[in-house]
Amino acid sequence: MNTKKPDNNVVTLTAGAELVDGAELLDQIEAAICAYVVLPSDHAAVAAVLWIAATHAVPAWNTAPRLVIKAPEKRCGKSRLLDLIEALCYRPLMTANASPSAVYRSIGQDPSDPPTPLMDEADTIWGPKVGEGNEDLRGLLNAGHQRNRPTARWDAGRRQVELIATFAMVGLAGIGNMPDTIEDRAVIIKMRRRAPDETVKPYRARRDGPALDALRAQLHAWVRAHLDKLTDAEPEMPLEDRAADTWEPLIAIADLAGGHWPTIARDAAEALAAGAPDVDHVSLRIRLLIDCRTAFGEAHALASAALLNRLRADTEAPWADLGADGLTARRLGLMLGEFNVSSSNHRWEDGTQTKGFDRSDFADAWRRYCPPEPGPGTPRSNRPKRPTPSQARDAYELWDGTSVPAPTTVPGLTRDGTLGTDGTALPQQPHAAVCISCRQPLSDDDGTHTHPTCTTSTKES
Repeated sequence: MNTKKPDNNVVTLTAGAELVDGAELLDQIEAAICAYVVLPSDHAAVAAVLWIAATHAVPAWNTAPRLVIKAPEKRCGKSRLLDLIEALCYRPLMTANASPSAVYRSIGQDPSDPPTPLMDEADTIWGPKVGEGNEDLRGLLNAGHQRNRPTARWDAGRRQVELIATFAMVGLAGIGNMPDTIEDRAVIIKMRRRAPDETVKPYRARRDGPALDALRAQLHAWVRAHLDKLTDAEPEMPLEDRAADTWEPLIAIADLAGGHWPTIARDAAEALAAGAPDVDHVSLRIRLLIDCRTAFGEAHALASAALLNRLRADTEAPWADLGADGLTARRLGLMLGEFNVSSSNHRWEDGTQTKGFDRSDFADAWRRYCPPEPGPGTPRSNRPKRPTPSQARDAYELWDGTSVPAPTTVPGLTRDGTLGTDGTALPQQPHAAVCISCRQPLSDDDGTHTHPTCTTSTKES
């Protein structure tokens, strides 16, 4: 069997590597990691172990999943976890900051068996203070998720186009979120600060490094002994689309190991992938679709003005501060138009006609682009309240054209000069007795319907 020229990070295959108990080896690696860092869940520990193992089999994969280790604050263990990954993964290339050209060249030196770039403090590359910088590096990491996606550069010296490989597994650690296009291609571990009752061993590279080196050597030998099997592997996936592409190498490693690893790997994939769609970390267009679904509630239709009011009323959403005047009807139409959602004329239950949206207009976009809605027992968070009467109408019910809504009217007069029902639901009002002679009110009617002083004494027959 051919092996690469050994260096400090590459081990040669050893006899009997095929006979290694893969499940037991992965258990040992998990125990070694958890001795030095507190992970947020068992699923996160499983994901970290499988990702490390997958770096030793990059030639077998069609996709190279990214590993994103993020935390809301410092001192959450993200850098320590990256240290342990560096000690156990294949040919680590650790850096706190790197230019795109340096990463390109590092991968391109041996594209058939690339190193594993590990980037700590990644929030300094794409954080809020940086803005939209480093787009070249983001493009490199996005392209390198899939095999055979090289970048093209013009070599002025040789006057020809040079294709540089980008395919490699990459790990990133930082505070806050990474760019959404990177997280969409990543296994995500959300670290948290260690509680007072959670204890770990201090990690010292000189003291603890040799034991981890021995585990790395065993892992590399075991994985490379089954490289052909991993290349042909088509594991049954619990996920779909890009999430399935990202997790496939990890599931293949788990199936190769056997034991309880195939089960816990699929459980971890479902749990971590389900937690990935974060409403605060999706594109603005997807956020709009999600918030429109929340704004609709159970309504069959909404007037455009009502939908805008509901979106802008959500204090945790960006719509009230989008531009100088917040989200406008024109921008709403343009953004929804990208999903083939458009407003149309609607006649509402009160007989008025305005522009509005049907729930059915959104159905296809919600199904394709939005995460599943919470179940019946799950409370909805940040659901806008029904607007007050001073706001635009909700238009929950459309007018079906079967009848013309009657406006509110003043009851007509009867022949006696009193308020009548005039077809309305108002009851007839009681009226005072009137003198039949002078037509003035009677304070006391003795049955003659006339005042005693009136000359006319006509009696009502």
